[in-house]
Amino acid sequence: MNVIWSRVLRSVYRKEPITGFVITAGSVNVAIGGFDGSTSLVIFGLSVVGVSLALRWWQLHRRTPQQAQQNAVYALPPASSQQSLPTLTLPKTNPKKRPL
Repeated sequence: MNVIWSRVLRSVYRKEPITGFVITAGSVNVAIGGFDGSTSLVIFGLSVVGVSLALRWWQLHRRTPQQAQQNAVYALPPASSQQSLPTLTLPKTNPKKRPL
C-alpha cells in the first residue's frame, strides 16, 4: 500500500506541483483537525482540497485543443550547410623544458 501511495503522490507532484502541494496541505489540515477534534479545521481543509480540485478541473476543461497542435518554430536549420572542421592533431615531440 505504501509503494502505491508514494507512486501516486510522486506522479501528482511531477505533473502539477502547485496543485499537489495545496491538496497535501488541505489533507494535513483535515487530518490534524480530525485527530484534535477541531471541526473548523476539518471544514477548512476540506474546502481547500475541494476548491483546488475544482480549479484544476476548470483549468483542464478550459484549454482548447488548438493550442496543443501548434507547430514548433526552429531558429536553425536541421543540418548545417557547411562542411565540418578537420580534427586537430598535436605533434608528438617533447616540448623543451624551461628553467625555473
